[in-house]
Amino acid sequence: MGFNGDLYPSAGASVVMTTKGDLVRYDSERERYGIGSTGQVLTVASGLPAWADAGSLTHGVVVTFACGDETTAVDSTGQKISFRMPFAMTLTAGTGGVRGSLVTAGTGANLFTVDINESGSTILSTKLTFDATETTTVSAVTPVVISDTALSDDAIITVDVDQLDSGGVAAGLKISLIGTLT
Repeated sequence: MGFNGDLYPSAGASVVMTTKGDLVRYDSERERYGIGSTGQVLTVASGLPAWADAGSLTHGVVVTFACGDETTAVDSTGQKISFRMPFAMTLTAGTGGVRGSLVTAGTGANLFTVDINESGSTILSTKLTFDATETTTVSAVTPVVISDTALSDDAIITVDVDQLDSGGVAAGLKISLIGTLT
């Protein structure tokens, strides 16, 4: 293998590149891989680079918001926060699309229970519940069930506390909506 005068082996990348924007890829030998079209992104298919439309890619998103301060116990039921969705999203199905957390866990027999609504209608057929002494809904004995995974852009989202813990100490409620842009 000789050199082409630019300190690159003559069988190197400069030999196979012919057009502005070319890439070099290797399967069994170095080969030219032409630039993709406007709006395409470089991905991998079957272990080799491939161009794909950016719109066909999934964009995972998480929206997390606080429903009060970190230390004051939630002392009443009802709406705790209202906001508009900043974009349309599809929640992850199953228990992975919605979760709640507390800074201070509730105590007692009554479970701290939370509902999430889109434009006045619940998106949960089984609400978020925090078991006594737990600070997350991920490990709840009764897992959340999402009945409406499609959240619309600019929709009004509200979070309501439906039941307080019987110890009256649950504090620092946060909710996460997890899914993909639509």
